[in-house]
Amino acid sequence: MNRFTTLLAATLISAGAVLATSAAAQAAPCRSGYFCVWTDANFEGMKIEHSGDDHWWEGDMFRHDSSWANHGISGRSVPDHVKVYEGRELLGAVTLCLAPGQEVGYDSGANDRGGSHTWSVGC
Repeated sequence: MNRFTTLLAATLISAGAVLATSAAAQAAPCRSGYFCVWTDANFEGMKIEHSGDDHWWEGDMFRHDSSWANHGISGRSVPDHVKVYEGRELLGAVTLCLAPGQEVGYDSGANDRGGSHTWSVGC
């Protein structure tokens, strides 16, 4: 009986680890070629998508950003990084800079600080 209990416990732990890994590896729902921003952590809440620069985030997103995904297309000399600025019109500090393919489910230093963004060749 002891061996059966040990085997059952090991199987359940392994299954839990696989499920946890699958949930963590899930990609953010953002189209290819776009930069996406969500109002809530872990790619939840209201979402906006941008294929280009946006120098003036509207009221519902201005300083309400909590997760970000850069699904931009990379290429030689192509602006594929995204810089998020604290203020509108690309003013203030850069709160976050995302490389191509980078997704950030939450960042306490950048949370609720974004006001505009631009695509750039690097950070």
